[in-house]
Amino acid sequence: MTTDTLQARQDVTRTSPSKRRLRIPGRVGAGRQHHAGPATYILLAVAAVLSIFPLYWTMVAASTDNTRVTQTPPPFLPGPHLFENLGKAWQDAALGKAMVNSMIVAGTIATSTVLFATLAGFAFAKLRFKGRNIALTLVIGTMLVPPQLAVVPLFLLMTDLGWGQKLPAVIFPTLVSAVGVFFMRQYLADALPDELIEAGRVDGAHSLRIFWSIVLPVARPAMAVLFMITFVHAWNDFFWPFIVLDMTNPTVPVALTQLSAGYVRDQSLIMAGALLGTLPLLAMFIVFGRQIVGGIMQGAVKG
Repeated sequence: MTTDTLQARQDVTRTSPSKRRLRIPGRVGAGRQHHAGPATYILLAVAAVLSIFPLYWTMVAASTDNTRVTQTPPPFLPGPHLFENLGKAWQDAALGKAMVNSMIVAGTIATSTVLFATLAGFAFAKLRFKGRNIALTLVIGTMLVPPQLAVVPLFLLMTDLGWGQKLPAVIFPTLVSAVGVFFMRQYLADALPDELIEAGRVDGAHSLRIFWSIVLPVARPAMAVLFMITFVHAWNDFFWPFIVLDMTNPTVPVALTQLSAGYVRDQSLIMAGALLGTLPLLAMFIVFGRQIVGGIMQGAVKG
């Protein structure tokens, strides 16, 4: 063994462990940042442009008149009639009441879905009881049933309850979803250690106390994601609200059908109404976007 080799070994021995790790060439340690190449930035830019373009063209169509929208090629630059069309669409479709109704419907459905799905997901993921697997299989099996099959009996039930043309007819059938239960069950099964549940039992906490003090803080990122997805779905839902509601008490998608009535459809007016109906969702994403993206990323890392 040469003198230089012995000296190198002594230098490595004297070096602290953290510095030794830094001197190892080409090693990718935990927490080390990876830099994306130009191709990645180009793909991300293309994906961003393609994602934003439908919203941009909706704004362009809403800012022109019906004649210009139907021409070939279609316009790609904003016109001068944006605020005029927005005001006309707001009045013709009675969007003020429709937005209040949609906010009540979507907020109630999203809140109840998150609460019940988290409770059920915790039970299926961490509690041991007889028939758990059969119950979970039945919940998942309901996702295979087309919702159109339940329209007639559900409509008759809502009529018997006296909820025809009322918001409870839209809210109560969708207070919880099988997709939400399965989503929360999968998240809690991976993110919530059994040791935390056992520690709570040792301290004498019952299931509801464990749910409030241990499960909810762990499940908060997934709950934010589920709330956003459910809220957007309930806000944009058209099929069932169109059946049970009318123009005297509509949600936003039902109210927008008023703009397409008549022999000649004003496409620019319809786009103005669609743009107004999208603004609350954009505002929500701007306010809660950081929490939602953080929840998605945290769930991806835990998965």
